[in-house]
Amino acid sequence: MKKSACSSLAALTFAALLAGCAVGPDYVRPTLDVPASYKEPGPWKTAEPRPAQSTQAWWQVYGDGTLDALMRDAGNANQDLRVAEAQVRQARALADQARANLWPALGIDAGAQRARSNASGVTRTGNAITLGLAASWEPDLWGGVRRGVEAGEAGAQASADDLAAARLSVQTTLAQDYLALRITDQLRDLYASTTAAYEKALSLTQAQYAAGVALRSDVALAETQLTTTQAQAVDLDAARAQLEHAIAVLTGRAPAQFTLARIPAGQYPEVALPATPTGLPSELLEHRPDIAAAERRAAAANAQIGVARAAYFPTLTLTAGGGFAASSLGTLFDTPSRVWALGAALAETVFDGGLRSARDAQAVAAYDAAVAQYKQTVLSGFQQVEDNLAVLRILDQEAVLQAKAVEASLLAERLALTQYRAGTTSYLNVITAQALSLNNRRAAVTLRGRQLAASIGLIAATGGGWTVADAENHPVAQAAAQGPQS
Repeated sequence: MKKSACSSLAALTFAALLAGCAVGPDYVRPTLDVPASYKEPGPWKTAEPRPAQSTQAWWQVYGDGTLDALMRDAGNANQDLRVAEAQVRQARALADQARANLWPALGIDAGAQRARSNASGVTRTGNAITLGLAASWEPDLWGGVRRGVEAGEAGAQASADDLAAARLSVQTTLAQDYLALRITDQLRDLYASTTAAYEKALSLTQAQYAAGVALRSDVALAETQLTTTQAQAVDLDAARAQLEHAIAVLTGRAPAQFTLARIPAGQYPEVALPATPTGLPSELLEHRPDIAAAERRAAAANAQIGVARAAYFPTLTLTAGGGFAASSLGTLFDTPSRVWALGAALAETVFDGGLRSARDAQAVAAYDAAVAQYKQTVLSGFQQVEDNLAVLRILDQEAVLQAKAVEASLLAERLALTQYRAGTTSYLNVITAQALSLNNRRAAVTLRGRQLAASIGLIAATGGGWTVADAENHPVAQAAAQGPQS
């Protein structure tokens, strides 16, 4: 009884050693000097908890049904997303491979052989039939396998974050391309109405010239103004075609298979700039999938240090086998045919020419690089938020001034034409006023496009509604706690 108690105590002690011993540093999330607020002025506050998902339809704030449909197409058919999804499955399989090393390997073998042997001049011919099971296990004494599992799980989580980042990138690019195309259509309509006005102005100069109250140079100036504007309008078609082609590829189609019809002039829906709530800079660490992916890669690199350092310690291999061996199939399962074997082997590398030391140094350097990459990703995220906040603030001020400039230039154009009809000014003043009016109206439309692009950029820079909880709820992360996969 006393011997049994001692055996149980030894077994428990051995199990505790297996569970608690893992070489290498335990992972601690890298620290950063996060600013208390953004540089741009604003009522910053900690973001409120919300059930955000990486698939949140943030683009719906722009109120465009066509954009909604294009986003669905991109989510179903974009090839970059297919690549990212396949990489998530690949990373999950790698994590399963690492986890499989925690378990014993069990195999079955069967064989039949007929052979002739010669021993001491005696020749014999006989059969040998075998059937058996064999098991082997290398206990994870030093935690190298567990560190490998830790690295695999972190890598799988990083891959899931990469998928969210790729999805957000596709969504952002598609939204920007689509709204840029609509801005191009508005510019095309602006040029269409402008050329119609210039044609009337040309008719006016021709009538004035025919009546002898205008110079031939006035007609030439009007013709030049008209053809130059028509050429600029044609150039917009090239930009629109390229944007349409880009949208086709983003939605998984060849350009020849996709056409986005123009909205009739005057029927463009007003696209309002959404108010994008921005939390404190510290919240950005939880709202950016690329930051989350970089942090998980730092965790994986840290675990690889433990994998490298486990090689300094001896490995224990336990083996067991059992089965049957006989000279005929009829006697194979008889009691005398039973065979078994148990074994244990302890191995340690005495000299490797510095190989293990070099691998350890490589793992440490890889971790340092991953930490630096994580911090750089965070800094880049702060920069992108600050950039778009500054652009939106400045463009908002510019839009107010530009609206006044458009109003003033339209008045100047009307007055110049009126004075020309009355014969109190030259047509050069009309041309100047027309050019100034067109430039200001074109600048106003272009400015709206820049505001929309910056708005989309800010939404993307703050994570597009994604939170780190998405990664924790991802099937990859949930499967990490499960046992080995068959």
